[in-house]
Amino acid sequence: MSLITTLKSEFQTVFPRLASGKYVHFLMVRHSQSFPVFQTDGVLNTARTQAGLENPDFISRLVIFKRKQVTPERLSGRELLRSLELTSANIADKEKFCEYNGENSCKKCPDCIIYGFAIGDSGSERSKVYSDSAFSLSPYEQSHRSFTFNAPFEGGTMSEKGEMRSAINELDHVLPEVTFPTVETLRDPTFEGFLYVLGNLMRTRRYGAQESRTGTMANHIIGIVLCDGEIFSNLHFTQSLYDALKSDLNAPIADIIIKATEVATNLLNQEPIRKTQVISGSQLTDFLGEVTAIYQDETRLRDTLTSLYQQTQVYAETYGAIAGKKAKSK
Repeated sequence: MSLITTLKSEFQTVFPRLASGKYVHFLMVRHSQSFPVFQTDGVLNTARTQAGLENPDFISRLVIFKRKQVTPERLSGRELLRSLELTSANIADKEKFCEYNGENSCKKCPDCIIYGFAIGDSGSERSKVYSDSAFSLSPYEQSHRSFTFNAPFEGGTMSEKGEMRSAINELDHVLPEVTFPTVETLRDPTFEGFLYVLGNLMRTRRYGAQESRTGTMANHIIGIVLCDGEIFSNLHFTQSLYDALKSDLNAPIADIIIKATEVATNLLNQEPIRKTQVISGSQLTDFLGEVTAIYQDETRLRDTLTSLYQQTQVYAETYGAIAGKKAKSK
């Protein structure tokens, strides 16, 4: 029997109103594949932190704020829901139309219920996806570079008819192959909700500003933990991995993944939680292969996300922002 089949019994059959102590933690190593831009007010986001838990020196690190991680994943999921016609971008379709983070969000689709929303007097839903800022493993000084951009004429040159254009912009970028150890958490999901969030992590490729031209990142999932509470922070994970790698911070990503898996296992063993399932190593590889097979199969994917939509709709009509409206309309 496949792991994906046996694992199903570990999840909620419906989304509960109150927290019930069922957490899923996705342990990842985010790895830049091009030149992402994670900035606020025109400069890259940085923070000064202790290098490691054992190393008392302070270093500056690049930071990916939580919204810059979750937003692209959320948009990837919304795109999938529209492609399966479970939601719609057509405002005339009253039943399926859902506006992202707006007054006209449907308040019942998987995106609204799992990732949450807050729309003034129209109601709110607390996110079931917990995330936090991610910190670069390597110091800021080794992880970024500033580039100058030009705007050439249509002929491809910087001059035309005696007119010369100069550089128009300079922007700081994250370098390729910078590592961000990360934990993303999902609380009290159904099995279908778990597959939806996991699929968003596996399918999302671009993060940060200017994502149409750069920002490619790989999400290397190194472990999935089912337990009854929250676990270590991204910064704690990063500092522990920094200590484990010592001076070899520029090791190949395959070596970093192996070491990150060891570090995560040690950290988990120190947490005051009851672990129901820890998936890692070859078991994780097989499991992710099973999930990939679902996303490659039109029928199975549609069945999975249709079931999820029905679950989130029931939750919304029972406990959510549209529960009162539903009752009044009867």
